[in-house]
Amino acid sequence: MKVAVLHGQIAEGAPQDELDVLVEAEAVCRALSELGHESIRVPFSIDFKTVMEALHSIHPALVFNLVEAVDGIGRLIHAAPSLLDYLKIPYTGAETEAIFLSSNKLVAKRLLKGCGIPTPQWFTRMDVQSNCIATDNLYIIKSLWEHASIGLDEDSVISVTHSHQLHHEMECRQEQLGGDCFAEVYIPGREFNISLLSGHHGPQLFPAAEILFEEYPEEKLRVVGYRAKWHEGSFEYAHTPRTFDLSSDDEPLVHQLNAIAKECWSIFGLRGYARVDFRVDQAGAPWVLEVNANPCISPEAGFIAAAERAGLTYNQVIQRIIEESGPHHR
Repeated sequence: MKVAVLHGQIAEGAPQDELDVLVEAEAVCRALSELGHESIRVPFSIDFKTVMEALHSIHPALVFNLVEAVDGIGRLIHAAPSLLDYLKIPYTGAETEAIFLSSNKLVAKRLLKGCGIPTPQWFTRMDVQSNCIATDNLYIIKSLWEHASIGLDEDSVISVTHSHQLHHEMECRQEQLGGDCFAEVYIPGREFNISLLSGHHGPQLFPAAEILFEEYPEEKLRVVGYRAKWHEGSFEYAHTPRTFDLSSDDEPLVHQLNAIAKECWSIFGLRGYARVDFRVDQAGAPWVLEVNANPCISPEAGFIAAAERAGLTYNQVIQRIIEESGPHHR
């Protein structure tokens, strides 16, 4: 069939996290070709009319949705599936509501908390202004909308003596964090990812991946930030490898992570593929940091590494995503 591979339009001089979608789109197109489909790449931008005209001219049977940001703006991520809903074109991955619910991190955290899923305590700027925070915690300041660890590194973690100090830090950082931010209690401990792929009997859970903090000095905070993900020459990039080789002692923990990840899949109404990111505190308790409804599926991405660990090839992953995204699933 004819498949339109939809991805964010990349501006000249775009940062590495945005450029990576081109690698992802190329890999998906290659896999589609090898699976016997015709693929055509379509850049998605705020110019909806141009996008609509391109899709109408192609008349695809399916859109493979890889849009992670619109004109570099993460808060518009749900515009792509929303437009496809309007055009009545079937597409891969999570639907509009799930994309919105999981991409707005405060909405996601409220939903998680309401369903009894542990997620670190958080505060908006209004909360902080109301002087309702404890000063004996470390807080990490995060973007409300942006993903790929944009604006996030160990200097995002701060110790405060007064709520006014935290409010000031949030005010100063909000623009570099996409215009809106929130503060979250920093959880020292281990970091895990659980990747999920649609199957005929519910989501398949791939082997748990742990992000290690190798050779980190005692005083260095453990944060999987922008440098760890994108700056190849940095200490953080070189010393945060992914491992699937967990000890037998971790089996009860992995069972717990899997159960929570599967529950997140159901709560957010996910489809196709997803990843749930966890922090496990020093007492062994898991906390959901983020539910990613459309994680990167470039060949080097963590999702694909987990799929390969589960015995699936790249093409098999793409085939499975397509199978769970056809018109009969909408």
